[in-house]
Amino acid sequence: MSLEKMFHLKERHTDARTEILAGITTFMTMAYILAVNPNILQDAGMDSGAVFTATALASMIATLLMAFFANYPFVLAPGMGLNAYFAYTVVLQMGYSWQTALAAVFIEGLIFIVLSLTNVREAIFNAIPMNLKHAVSVGIGIFIAFIGMQNAKIVVDSATLVSLYSFKGSVEAGTFSGEGITVLLALIGILITGILLIKKVRGNILWGILITWGLGIACQLTGLYQVNPDMGCFSLLPDFSDGISVPSLAPTLFQLDFKGVLTLDFFVVMFAFLFVDLFDTLGTLIGVASKADMLDEDGRLPRIRGALMADAVGTSIGAVLGTSTTTTFVESASGVAEGGRTGLTAVTAAILFGLSLFLSPVFLAIPSFATAPALVVVGFLMMTSITKIDFTDYTEAIPAYIAIIAMPFMYSISEGIAMGVISYVVVNLAARDKEKKKISPLMYVLAILFVVKYTML
Repeated sequence: MSLEKMFHLKERHTDARTEILAGITTFMTMAYILAVNPNILQDAGMDSGAVFTATALASMIATLLMAFFANYPFVLAPGMGLNAYFAYTVVLQMGYSWQTALAAVFIEGLIFIVLSLTNVREAIFNAIPMNLKHAVSVGIGIFIAFIGMQNAKIVVDSATLVSLYSFKGSVEAGTFSGEGITVLLALIGILITGILLIKKVRGNILWGILITWGLGIACQLTGLYQVNPDMGCFSLLPDFSDGISVPSLAPTLFQLDFKGVLTLDFFVVMFAFLFVDLFDTLGTLIGVASKADMLDEDGRLPRIRGALMADAVGTSIGAVLGTSTTTTFVESASGVAEGGRTGLTAVTAAILFGLSLFLSPVFLAIPSFATAPALVVVGFLMMTSITKIDFTDYTEAIPAYIAIIAMPFMYSISEGIAMGVISYVVVNLAARDKEKKKISPLMYVLAILFVVKYTML
């Protein structure tokens, strides 16, 4: 079967070259999960090598499911935030074993499979008003730009919560040749990527990543950037000193413990995984699909059941392999920005996740300051959806605004959706009678559930 017949490239106004380039770009912007996820779950007592292998395999399998279940360019991997909740709250704070936490993730996936088969998740997606969907896209754009700036340390903690990195301070502290130069390179990378975008260079986001990384390597070779692992300044060159080998999956494979599943605490843990994954996934699908003009005239996403099913099955498979919740990644927006419109983009990224098992030194060498410009520029592209929001109707605009600002300020896509839904229902209830008719019954249910969630969890 040809790629055209399998992915309907012409129908989606794309071609194989564009799709493959988009898949490479998405993978490059989220390859960091291969390094970050093992580090986080290692703190929960899990074997980092096994988690690395589980992360790569879960990402590859779930992303292939997305490609063939739904033919969408969305890529999946163990989610950030959910992995931190898994390690630091469920295991270290609440005292559950990581095996029990994996069982919670596995059951969550099974529940999602049922919800996907019964159209519950699809109904939730369709119930969210169009203006709020555009707002989710904008909010995600600002959120991932903020993440990019944090990853590159352009934005740092301060007495005012956040502030700009101090170059003067780094020179005085003698850290400019380590941390400071990478912040400068990230800023240069943002400008380079922006210029490539303006010039309409094919693969501008991917080229931005590679050029920024290349500048970093040049700085290392010339001594401007000095490697200092104690300060978090690692070599930018791939390290093949240990050869090419795939870490064993044995320490985490099938290590699920269901002993505590009937307790109230376990239910709370499972519900937390369920809630965050549900609305992070819906938010990502809404935001990225809206930006790619994949939604129909009613604001619905065709073949959404397949996309949600891929996410649900991927979560359960990931738990069996030995990793936290697998979810649709917001970094998929970078591939969409490159023109990715079909499952061929996802297949490309999935293949790269598979290859990463054997070429981990290359992918783990891509520094966060090199991927940060991609996230910042993709944030800009997603923010352009703000022009589609009807600001003349305050009953639409105010909830949209609340959803937008909640995502970066509360550091959560799901919290942004929650605030947007609650405010939409409250504002429209308080408005004149004809405005009340806009609210679907499911929106009332969602608003109540969100309020209950805030009072109970």
